Amino acid sequence: MIRDFTSDDRWLFNAGRHERLYEVLGSHSHADVTVFRVWAPNARQVAVVGDFNEWNPSTNPMYPSEAGVWETSVGGVTDGAPYKYAITTTEGHVLMKADPLATHAETPPQTASRVWGVDYSWSDQEWMSARAGRNSVDAPIAIYECHLGSWSRQHSMNYRELAVGLAAHLGRTGFTHVELLPVMEHPFDGSWGYQSTGYFAPTSRFGTPQDFMAFVDTLHQHGIGVILDWVPSHFAVDGHGLAFFDGSHLYEHADPRQGYHPDWGSYIFNYGRNEVRSFLISSAHSWLDRYHVDGIRVDAVASMLYLDYSRREGEWVPNRLGGRENLDAVHFLRDLNTSIYARFPDTTVIAEESTAWPSVTRPVDGGGLGFGFKWDMGWMNDTLRYFGMDPLYRGFIDNHRLLTFRGVYASSENYILALSHDEVVHGKRSLLAKNPGDEWRKMAGLRSLLGYQWTLPGKKLVFMGAELGDPYEWNHSGELPFYLLDHSAHRGVMEWVSRLNDIYRTHPSLHVDDTRPEGFLWIDADDVSRSLLSFVRRTAGEPDILVVCNFTPEVWRDYQVGVPQAGRWSVLACSDAAEFGGTGAVPDDLDSNPEAVHECPDSIRFDVPPLSVSIFEHSAPAGTLG
Repeated sequence: MIRDFTSDDRWLFNAGRHERLYEVLGSHSHADVTVFRVWAPNARQVAVVGDFNEWNPSTNPMYPSEAGVWETSVGGVTDGAPYKYAITTTEGHVLMKADPLATHAETPPQTASRVWGVDYSWSDQEWMSARAGRNSVDAPIAIYECHLGSWSRQHSMNYRELAVGLAAHLGRTGFTHVELLPVMEHPFDGSWGYQSTGYFAPTSRFGTPQDFMAFVDTLHQHGIGVILDWVPSHFAVDGHGLAFFDGSHLYEHADPRQGYHPDWGSYIFNYGRNEVRSFLISSAHSWLDRYHVDGIRVDAVASMLYLDYSRREGEWVPNRLGGRENLDAVHFLRDLNTSIYARFPDTTVIAEESTAWPSVTRPVDGGGLGFGFKWDMGWMNDTLRYFGMDPLYRGFIDNHRLLTFRGVYASSENYILALSHDEVVHGKRSLLAKNPGDEWRKMAGLRSLLGYQWTLPGKKLVFMGAELGDPYEWNHSGELPFYLLDHSAHRGVMEWVSRLNDIYRTHPSLHVDDTRPEGFLWIDADDVSRSLLSFVRRTAGEPDILVVCNFTPEVWRDYQVGVPQAGRWSVLACSDAAEFGGTGAVPDDLDSNPEAVHECPDSIRFDVPPLSVSIFEHSAPAGTLG
C-alpha cells in the first residue's frame, strides 16, 4: 500500500525531525496507481510530466497541502518510467526538476527521475545480526576506499559484477570494510560523485537500486562491511537539481556569503531550515535502512562547521553571537548522529573533519558532535610530509617530531588513520611515488609506511591502489593497474598488506584499545639520529605487541630495545622479508635479557633491517623458555 502523507508527517517534516521522508515523498506505486509528492512551498503551480503524458504539464497537475507538499495520483505508469516536475514559479517561469526523493534516475547525461520500487529479498541476515561488533570502537576496522568507476574494467561495470570482483579482492587482501566514493546520483563524472543531485538514488551508471542492494548483499555474505561517502556539505548547481528548486532558494541560503561554496562552485544547504534537516537526515537513514549499508562517512565537515571556511574578510556572515561557528550546522550534525545511533545503533558515522574542533566523536549529551569516528587529518599530513623526505633529513628533531607529535592527542578522539583518494590526485603523486629514492627504496618506504600505519592506534583506511604499490596518480577515468601483480615487487606489497590485515584482525592488542591511552606505550620515541621508533601495543589479557620501525636505508646492527616483559618475543612479520620484496633480513625470535634500557627492565638485541617495520609478539613469560 501507498502511505498517506499524514498530519504527523507534516509536523515532523516542518519540525526538522522526519527521518523517513522516503516513505512518503517521491513516487510510490501500488497496483495501477502511482502517487507523486514533492515539496515546493513557494511554487505557483506544479505538475508531474513524463512519457506517460507526453511531458505535458496540463495533463497531471498536482495539488498543495499545508506543508508545502504537492501531490497527485496517476494511473498506468510503469516501473522505469522517466518523469520530472514542471514547477511554475511566482514569476511565471517553468522549471523542469528531477525528483529530490527519487529512488532511481536516468543515466547521465540524461537527467529525469524514474519511477522505481525498492523491493528486494536480502540474504545477509547473518551479517546484519552480528555487525554491531564489527563496527565498534574496539573492532579491527581496515577500510578499502574505492571509486567504483575506476576500480577495474576487467569486470562488467555493473554493481553485481563489481561486487563479485571486489569481494574476491578484499577477501584476498583481508580488508574488513569497503568505503565507496559517493554513489548517490550525480551529473558529472569528474566530481567523483561529490556534487550530488540524487540524495536517495544510487547512480544508474552501474545499474538499478536492486543491483546496488545486491552489491551490498554480496559483500555482506563475504564478511565485508559497506560504508558510503555522503555529502551534506554542498550540492550541485545543475538546473534539474535542488538549486533554486521552486523558484526560491529552498534548499540553499539566498545570501551567497552563506549559500555558495567558493572552492567547489556549489550550493550550501541551509541547515537552519527544518525541512532541509528532515531531507538530509532522511537521506542518511534511507541508505542505512533500505540499502543495509553499515556506515556513512560525512564529507567536508569542517566546511560545515565554520562560516568563514575558505572565505576572506567580508565574504561571510557571523552567527547570532558574532562568532565564526555555524551553529545551525552544529545543530544538524548533532541531530543527525543522535537519530542514526538511536535507530541504527550497530552502524557508524564517520567525520572527515580537518580542524581541532573539540569532541567530534564524543556523545551529544556530553557536548560533542556525536560521530563514531573521525579521520585523523593531522596524522596524514605529518606522516606524508615525513615519508616524502630523503632519509638524510629525517634525522633532525623537528622532522622526527612529525611522527611523535601524534602521541599528544591520539586518545582525544576515535580516530581513523586515512590515506585517502585526496592524497593521490592533482599532482600529489601516488603513495609509492611520494617515497624518495630508487625503485627498491620506494617499495621499501611504502611497505614501512603501511606497516607504521597498521600498528599505530586508530582504525585504518587506504585508497585503492596502495595495496598494489601503484606508481601512478589516480585517474577517475582509468582503472587500477592490476597487471603490476605480474611483478614480484608489486606482488610483495599486496602480500604485505594481506599479512598486516591478518595480524591486525587476529591480535586484539592491535585494535581493542585504539581509543584509550593504555593501548599504547612508547619504548623509544627519541632515537632521532637513526630515525628509529619503537612502541608497544597492548590490551588486558592479551600478549603485548612490540613494533620497531627503521625509516632509513641503513641496517642498525645489534640494536638494543627495551621490552616491558621478560621472555620470548616472536616475530609476527617484518616488511623486509623476501616474500614482500625486501632483502630477507628478518630478525629471529628473541629471548629477552635482564638488561634495563628505555626504562624497561629487560631488552632484546637484533639487527634492524633497512626501511622496515618489524612486529614482535610476547609469546612466553620469563622462566618458561626451553
